[in-house]
Amino acid sequence: MPAADPPEGSVGGFAHASERAFSELLDFYGVAWEYEPTTFVLESDPQGRVLEAFTPDFYLPIYDVYVELTTLKQKLVTPKNRKIRKLRTRYPEIRVKLLHRRATLGLLAKYAQEALPA
Repeated sequence: MPAADPPEGSVGGFAHASERAFSELLDFYGVAWEYEPTTFVLESDPQGRVLEAFTPDFYLPIYDVYVELTTLKQKLVTPKNRKIRKLRTRYPEIRVKLLHRRATLGLLAKYAQEALPA
């Protein structure tokens, strides 16, 4: 089955440049990752139709953790926090980490500099 077209305005198949940069950082350090591999149903109607779902940005299999970045629009932080709370309630076995803008940019700045050749 062919891959779906990337979202309009995407960066190299990612929704935001920070996701691409995060993937490059993971690659540099040899951390296996998957991009948006799983969509979790958070709410459905009585007929089973999905009313709300959440697809974390990355899955790191070796750590068995999903990572969601929040650098695109900070106004989305509150809804993402709500979705993560719902995910943790409905799927308590799923580990997910929300990286806020400051943490994401700090992580990229710190480890990207270490990845640069001397």
